[in-house]
Amino acid sequence: MQSLGSSFRFALKGIVHAFLKERNMKIHAGVMVLVVVAGFVFGLAPGEWLPLLLTIALVVSLEMINTAIESLVDLVTEEYRLLAYTAKNVAAGAVLFAALLATVIGLIIFLPHIISFF
Repeated sequence: MQSLGSSFRFALKGIVHAFLKERNMKIHAGVMVLVVVAGFVFGLAPGEWLPLLLTIALVVSLEMINTAIESLVDLVTEEYRLLAYTAKNVAAGAVLFAALLATVIGLIIFLPHIISFF
C-alpha cells in the first residue's frame, strides 16, 4: 500500500499533466483566469463566488476525467470499436454540458455587473 504522501504526489502529477499537456485544459485554464480576474474587477460578493468556483471545479474535474477515459480507451484499443467511441464521446459530452451550464451561471452572475458598469 502506498503512503498518503505518495497518493498526493501522484494526484498532483495528474493535475500538472492535465494543465500542461492537454489542449482543452489549457482553454479551460484561460477561461478560468479570465473569470477569476473579472470576479475581482467587478467585486463579486461571496455568494456569487461560490457558484463560480463550484462550476470551475466541476468543469476542470470533468475534463481530467475525460482525459483519463480517453487515455484508458486508447490504451485498450487502437481500432475502431463502438463502445470505445461511445465512451469517449459521452465523456467529452459531459465536459461540454458542464461548460455550457457554467457559461449560463457566469452570465447570470456577471450580466448585472456588466450592465451596471455601462
